[in-house]
Amino acid sequence: MKVYKIGIIGCGRIAQKMATTLGGMKGVARYAVASRSKEKAEHFAREWQFAKAYGSYEELANDPEVDLIYIATPHSHHYEQARMCIGKGKPVLCEKSFTANARQAESLLAYAKEKGVFVTEAIWTRYLPLSLKIQELIHSGIIGTPYTLSANLSYPVSYKERIQRPELAGGALLDIGVYTLNFAAMAFGTEIERMESSCLLADTGVDAQENITLFYKDGKMASLQSSIYAKSDRMGVISGDKGQLIVENINCPQSVRVIDDDYNVSAVYYAPQCITGFEYQVYASIEAIEKGWLESPYMPHAETLRIMRQMDELRKSWGVVFPCD
Repeated sequence: MKVYKIGIIGCGRIAQKMATTLGGMKGVARYAVASRSKEKAEHFAREWQFAKAYGSYEELANDPEVDLIYIATPHSHHYEQARMCIGKGKPVLCEKSFTANARQAESLLAYAKEKGVFVTEAIWTRYLPLSLKIQELIHSGIIGTPYTLSANLSYPVSYKERIQRPELAGGALLDIGVYTLNFAAMAFGTEIERMESSCLLADTGVDAQENITLFYKDGKMASLQSSIYAKSDRMGVISGDKGQLIVENINCPQSVRVIDDDYNVSAVYYAPQCITGFEYQVYASIEAIEKGWLESPYMPHAETLRIMRQMDELRKSWGVVFPCD
């Protein structure tokens, strides 16, 4: 069996989580890491047992041994780095949000198609087994016809530089709110008639707290909330005319409780034991590469684009502008 050699661009917290994940996976190797600082890359490689450390992203992408590159840098850097990797023929697993705006996403996906290179968005929630189970439960009719959804995801991350700076495509929406939008999309689909929202801006001009309401063409409604100040319960509730699904942690679903017509818990489903949860998106990428696919069915390019456009529309209504816009 082929062992896939994984390269990581970036040495931050999310890269560390991916390094932990790769160390517990089968069929992959922690091969190379790159940073703008060779010293930082070497330190990361020693700590996480990577074979190679590079002082530039181009050097990593030029390494013929690298089979898949995971991009773990701020949103503002994704377009340039992913395009560079694709241009060198390297498959890419790019951390969410995919790019800073929809224009960049459209350009990047068109370039990947032109080059015949696989790329997918690393929105890990899309690849998790329990996320797929939630969709299955909705379609089974166990809660009847679903009508409303509420989801919140908030973490006190306002102290982070990448969150506060517009030039790094900061704010709650692209970092946290994107999960609520994906949760709604997985549960209720894409046929949105209109969006309404309200937003509190940070002093730097990025979005700090927001409420988003999605109205669907078939009468469904989703209420979403995110913040860079609070630590919320991360709950998701999907309500139908015969019951509810209560999801523990929409970011990485831990359990789903089925509530029946009499408000009793009729069933509970738990996430399977995993390394970190990141492994599913890596395995999905490998599956796509081996089958010659240019995108993953778990997160189709059309969905990445649709949600990027959705976030563009929200930011425009709030007056949140990035230099790259």
